[in-house]
Amino acid sequence: MDWRSAIKGFQAYLKLEKSLSDNSIQAYSRDIEKLYQYSDSQPVKLKPELITLTNLRGFINWINELGMIPSSQARILSGIKAFYKYLLMEDVIKADPSELLESPKIRRKLPDTLSYEEINKIIAALDLSKPEGMRNKAILETLYGSGLRVSELTELKLSNLYLDIEFIKVTGKGNKERLVPIGSEAIKALKLWIENVRVHNPIKKGEEDYVFLNRRGTRLSRQIIFLTIKDLAEIVGLKKKISPHTFRHSFATHLVEGGADLRAVQEMLGHESITTTEIYTHLDREYLKSTINQFHPRS
Repeated sequence: MDWRSAIKGFQAYLKLEKSLSDNSIQAYSRDIEKLYQYSDSQPVKLKPELITLTNLRGFINWINELGMIPSSQARILSGIKAFYKYLLMEDVIKADPSELLESPKIRRKLPDTLSYEEINKIIAALDLSKPEGMRNKAILETLYGSGLRVSELTELKLSNLYLDIEFIKVTGKGNKERLVPIGSEAIKALKLWIENVRVHNPIKKGEEDYVFLNRRGTRLSRQIIFLTIKDLAEIVGLKKKISPHTFRHSFATHLVEGGADLRAVQEMLGHESITTTEIYTHLDREYLKSTINQFHPRS
């Protein structure tokens, strides 16, 4: 099997059988493209089914020499393992060469978070006299009030808002749906945007059910939300590097700091594994440690 056919089949498998988003499929495809580039650069060019464990170890050294950081290497290897699992399932190979491949050791980086005061400062910097100011306030309040991923926010639909019972239905990774509680400030901001501003927007056909729209009446892109948050951080003079995900991290961190049950936080964030959510207990310990260092007379 040639590389192009293998990659095309892998993409179809990820879309149809794994129900992954287009962004995830593109990320996996880029990982396999890198392995293809490596194979193509070798004296003897190898087809996907002829790659061995030794070849894969050579590939790891290659991407390491390119200056790729361990976390990026680990993500690429995850894509390659998924690719060979697919080839094994399709009987293209009889044994998985990536089975004994070890990922590089990576330090688990604690995500940046915002304090409650910093979040209020950013929201206060919005110009609410402009229609997009009302929309952006609803966006920030929803990100912080429900801990959504940015992709979940852009795909949020009016038909999935149950504001009377303080819940929203979210479509997360792998098209899995979950019900997430939403705070009163977020509900208030959403209602103001939907009932007083959005209702006057021209709306493009097919986009009628999306909550957050741009001036042309189409759903917002993730990039616009990233840029909006970056601009607000600059306006308030925030030195931290923040993104929409920072609001999600802050949502989870503040819940854990307040004593929320980790399983409940896992459910709200839509994490498959509790170990992913456990990072917030480490964050909480860091917060406690900094508190002692700051306020204890013996520190």
